[in-house]
Amino acid sequence: MAYSNFTLAAVLSTFQLETVESVGLFSESEPVTPRPHFTAELAKKVPLAATIGTEKARSELIVADVLFELREHFEERISLFSGIDFSVDVENGLTGVCDFLISLSPLQTVLDAPSSCSLRQKKKT
Repeated sequence: MAYSNFTLAAVLSTFQLETVESVGLFSESEPVTPRPHFTAELAKKVPLAATIGTEKARSELIVADVLFELREHFEERISLFSGIDFSVDVENGLTGVCDFLISLSPLQTVLDAPSSCSLRQKKKT
């Protein structure tokens, strides 16, 4: 099963996970002030992405910029990938292409673990 076919309920069941909802999970984290250039660009792009109203528009106009800002904040000690194959466990259905992926490795030419994968939520019809 491709990542895009997973639902939260399926992931919880298949991998025997549980959700922990916590208020204030990051309340002790210090705020990060984004660069002025980033906030100015985002102020222009968000209304356009909202008007277009597609996942692709949000991905190209908002998410990519936010991830780039994240990488800048971490002084390029993390790497970003977009649209790469991330088939890590075929037997359990962990296969497919991730929209965005963040790795804690600064190596940008090859994906190195650990990583976090961003996936589109499957729309209900």
